[in-house]
Amino acid sequence: MAIENPSHKDYLRRMTFAAFLKSNSLAGEEETYHSDGDHHHDHHTAFSTNSDSQRPSNASSASSDSSSPIYPLSPWNQTYYPSNENTTAFTSASQSPWNQTCSPYHKSPWMYQTRNSDFEDDPDNGLIGTVVRQEGHVYSLAASGDLLFTGSDSKNIRVWKDLKDYSGFKSTSGFVKAIVITRDNRVFTGHQDGKIRVWRGSKKNPEKYSRVGSLPTLKEFLTKSVNPRNYVEVRRRKNVVKIRHFDAVSCMSLNEDLGLLYSGSWDKTLKVWRLSDSKCLESIEAHEDAVNTVVAGFDDLVFTGSADGTLKVWKREVQGKETKHVLVQVLMKQESAVTALAVNLTDGVVYCGSSDGTVNIWERQKYLTHKGTIHGHRMAVLCLTTAGSLLLSGGADKNICVWRRNGDGSHTCLSVLMDHEGPVKCITAVEEDDGEKDDRRWIVYSGSLDNSVKVWRVTDYAS
Repeated sequence: MAIENPSHKDYLRRMTFAAFLKSNSLAGEEETYHSDGDHHHDHHTAFSTNSDSQRPSNASSASSDSSSPIYPLSPWNQTYYPSNENTTAFTSASQSPWNQTCSPYHKSPWMYQTRNSDFEDDPDNGLIGTVVRQEGHVYSLAASGDLLFTGSDSKNIRVWKDLKDYSGFKSTSGFVKAIVITRDNRVFTGHQDGKIRVWRGSKKNPEKYSRVGSLPTLKEFLTKSVNPRNYVEVRRRKNVVKIRHFDAVSCMSLNEDLGLLYSGSWDKTLKVWRLSDSKCLESIEAHEDAVNTVVAGFDDLVFTGSADGTLKVWKREVQGKETKHVLVQVLMKQESAVTALAVNLTDGVVYCGSSDGTVNIWERQKYLTHKGTIHGHRMAVLCLTTAGSLLLSGGADKNICVWRRNGDGSHTCLSVLMDHEGPVKCITAVEEDDGEKDDRRWIVYSGSLDNSVKVWRVTDYAS
């Protein structure tokens, strides 16, 4: 809401969160990131990277004439209602205290912060630690118990335990774009070269991981390759076996109750794999452009988002003697690319992040119903994850927004975590086991193109 002739003090006190995001005085510099990937597509994004696992077709951007970046204020307690985009004014805000740099001579990769929280009076929330990687941009991560797996453009997968370098393993080729972990501790990694590799830790030596297979299996690939009907034309005079991705594997998601793994790729396809024998059950031409994100949801639904601007819903149905995934709904079609998806399985809520910085929300009622849009980023939303009633969104503007879903369906921005120096590329959360506290606490891991992984603690009561 515009305020006529405000004083500077009143302006900061009364400015709405939406106005705050668009304020020229708070616009930070756009930083450009490059990598040495072999990405051959030409797409404009909110930041430049040749091997980015998301390919927005029309990403937003922001720039400033200032010679040094100005960090945005932290807009706490901003409530967004589904019926409109009005926000409540915030009465206090403070700049991020995290302008520290870690010594490059420190032997340990983990750099503990002298100040662990943006919630200055609440030690239960804030930054726990940072691992600075020398191997390149962090594109993917996954957590399982007390282990954290991270993937980068170095082709390495590192394993961290208790904030220490625990183990690691390396593929022969292909940046690590996606990581998922099954209940039986198999690690699936999706790569720039279009391959999905499978790893498992040794029972005798848990620190040692070895490759136990790939998708598709060599046997299945050779069997399918002898039949011309199993080939598809990907460009003029070039045919490939359709059960294998021929471009980067950008995303993966598990439905272990059904024993299925879903993989999305820049080759525009969604593939369905059976976990028990690694067989490719389906190869679906899902979108007209790169598949940026996939998530297995409730009611046997699967959601896919693409650089073509669409969000599609697929349902597993029995057709004769076979079970196939069929398109049941297109929730959204827009100019901006769909770059991130997350699902709250308990409440039946779907979150969709886009390259224009918005997050759209749908809820399961009789049908999937659009419940509104939240605005927390000035640039593309690159990753989303849910943690109980919380939603965490990471963006190309280097920030992480922590949202809480209220009982009436509105969403409150509890905090903005601003310690990364590059776009936040991936994020995940695991619940912290603490029987002494009634409130649920979460450990959040965020990976960035600033070559670091940061570890945070958040609670759903933070305000």
